[in-house]
Amino acid sequence: MTSLRPRRSVLYMPAANERALEKAKTIPADAIIFDLEDAVAPDAKDAARVNAVAAASSGEYGKRELTIRCNGLDTPWGAADLAAAATSGAAAVVIPKVTSTDHLNEVDAQLRSANAPAEMTIWAMVETPTAIFDIRSIAAHPRVNVLVMGTNDLVKELRAEQQSDRAPLLPHLAAALLGAREADKVILDGVYNDVKNAEGFLSEAEQGRAFGFDGKTLIHPTQVEPTNDVWAPSEADIDHSKRVIEAFNEAVSEGRGVITVDGRMIENLHVDNARRVLATAEAIAELKN
Repeated sequence: MTSLRPRRSVLYMPAANERALEKAKTIPADAIIFDLEDAVAPDAKDAARVNAVAAASSGEYGKRELTIRCNGLDTPWGAADLAAAATSGAAAVVIPKVTSTDHLNEVDAQLRSANAPAEMTIWAMVETPTAIFDIRSIAAHPRVNVLVMGTNDLVKELRAEQQSDRAPLLPHLAAALLGAREADKVILDGVYNDVKNAEGFLSEAEQGRAFGFDGKTLIHPTQVEPTNDVWAPSEADIDHSKRVIEAFNEAVSEGRGVITVDGRMIENLHVDNARRVLATAEAIAELKN
């Protein structure tokens, strides 16, 4: 099985803050979003763009996956952000408030006209009712490889309440997950706002993992290591997965149709899950080397 790219912890870093960009080189996040949008004041947009491109092209962030969140194309900065990001060396552009495939096609066309490499992808932010309704086509777009939940904006658009169990959001998170899984794309959970509430953050991260998200977007460095732990297979998971695969291989070689591990019957879906666990653990280990 091909190793997976871990995207457990994806940290937003305001590109206008040069100290933050320097600090990001030492933070063990799997991926970084150099933010030109919400975290940057209008009078700092141009400087932030220069900083983000310099960071993405620096080669000083190790194995972290680097992306740039551009301003929307309906703003004075969006087109310039895309043009600059296109040849920055970033792995992807993060596009806010994606509404349709037409929106994505326009982003794709501008990347092409700016000579972006073919391997540069789009991370599409899902943060409006329109995006939820159109999630299947957004997720299926050929240049999109990651969906990013923008839960703060989604709560605002829905006029919902921020609740600790996220009950008002659960149907919409489920819809986005279905779209991502149908298209075989990565999907990242939204941010947790109260950086001082470590217990609340951990609870939400565990909920996101249980729900099926591939990782979580973060707004503070202290959230990175707990997130990495939540989305990393435990030693018990790894041991169980090895035994499932070993039992399966042994049964196949002996022509047996019934396989049990720890007293439980094993089917092909359990074997697939075990292989994914081991591939994920291997990919995480590679990041540390």
